[in-house]
Amino acid sequence: MRAPEDDHQWISTFLDAQAAELGAARNTLLAYGRDLKDVAHWLAHKSLSFIKAQQGDVEAYLISCDAEGLSRATRARRLSAIKQIYRFAFEEGWRADNPALQIKGPGRAKSLPKTLEVTEVDRLLEAARVTGRTEADRLRNTCLTEVLYATGMRVSELVSLPVSAARGDPNMLLILGKGGKERMVPLSPPARKALATWLMTRDAAEAAREAKGHKPSKFLFPSRSQDGHLTRHRFYLLIKELAVAGGVSPDKVTPHTLRHAFATHLLANGADLRSIQALLGHADIATTEIYTHVLDARLAELVHKHHPLAERDEPSDD
Repeated sequence: MRAPEDDHQWISTFLDAQAAELGAARNTLLAYGRDLKDVAHWLAHKSLSFIKAQQGDVEAYLISCDAEGLSRATRARRLSAIKQIYRFAFEEGWRADNPALQIKGPGRAKSLPKTLEVTEVDRLLEAARVTGRTEADRLRNTCLTEVLYATGMRVSELVSLPVSAARGDPNMLLILGKGGKERMVPLSPPARKALATWLMTRDAAEAAREAKGHKPSKFLFPSRSQDGHLTRHRFYLLIKELAVAGGVSPDKVTPHTLRHAFATHLLANGADLRSIQALLGHADIATTEIYTHVLDARLAELVHKHHPLAERDEPSDD
């Protein structure tokens, strides 16, 4: 296959293939697009292009990213995008070589994910029940928070849940995760109750809208956004509001923090890693193993704070 004439066509063709063949998520495609446009801009400034660049040029680009002060995670992500597009180009016959094949990235700094104490989660759940301008808002906020903590879903999975998933008072939810992979997650009794209550309110509001000529929404959490459902950004702001209302530091709380809390609390109460991996939808159990380190760190902190020997001063030389 003949290679596209310019770098922008390289990027668009690559992204189309990722979407069609691998079912890449929209957010993944957007991230690839942003990173590759930055690479293309840098190459153009050097009178280069994807078709002309060699290994030394890719390495020089990564050095320039480091010089800009970009984080290790960002540089690793940029290199990943470069490797992906060049692998695709090689497979398509656009290039006879892959100039990024032998390049090793900076790696990612292994920082432990932030989590919450059970009491802090309880305060968030209680705040959700009383936060909102209307009763419908409060029921929706309760449902969002209860379901998120009960299932450990990614926020994108939560806000885009189809209403069909909630029909029939389910004990489990079918979730469409990354790469179009499906998984089942169980609902706790409080989450089931919150879901059923919200569903009645949501259906009544939708019926009123339909009576005025509006099309019915297919989402559990409909909104007027472009996607037709509550956005990730709006939920991010909402969870910060709940943190403030519940007396929890908003710096500690994001939608993803509740996912971490879900996993950490399960592990602390005896769940095995394989089960947690399946519930979280992790492709690699190594990703799930980070929660063992979180638990170890928390236990060490508890001992340091509460063990009587930890409170003693270091002996003096006198």
